[in-house]
Amino acid sequence: MTKFQALFQEFNDAVARLEEVLREPKTEFMRDSAIKRFELSFDLSWKLIKASLEEKGVVCTSPIGCFKEAYRQGLIEYEEIWVKLTETRNKTVHTYDEKLAEVIYAGLSDALVAFQKLNEALGKAAEENLK
Repeated sequence: MTKFQALFQEFNDAVARLEEVLREPKTEFMRDSAIKRFELSFDLSWKLIKASLEEKGVVCTSPIGCFKEAYRQGLIEYEEIWVKLTETRNKTVHTYDEKLAEVIYAGLSDALVAFQKLNEALGKAAEENLK
């Protein structure tokens, strides 16, 4: 199994868990769980993109750099959503308060859609690599 394939499976699982928690009735526990699942999905998303680009001989070293290159390569749509997700991730890691948690939770459905689109786009590449 390649690095890309392993990361793809981890990302796929993380996105499924994020989707699952977002379907649950909102409680403080579910909100916090969803934010943590977002963080994991985000971290795996850029590492997955990095691995995908490396297979094409393209090097990127940061989330923003990888998202910009993925946009240029046609792997993701409109890169601004990914810049926003990076900013959100940075806030969740370095700051925590109830108001911020509520704002972030409210935007997680947009994050989920972006992750699902990435999953779909790279899923085709994962299938090809398995052949």
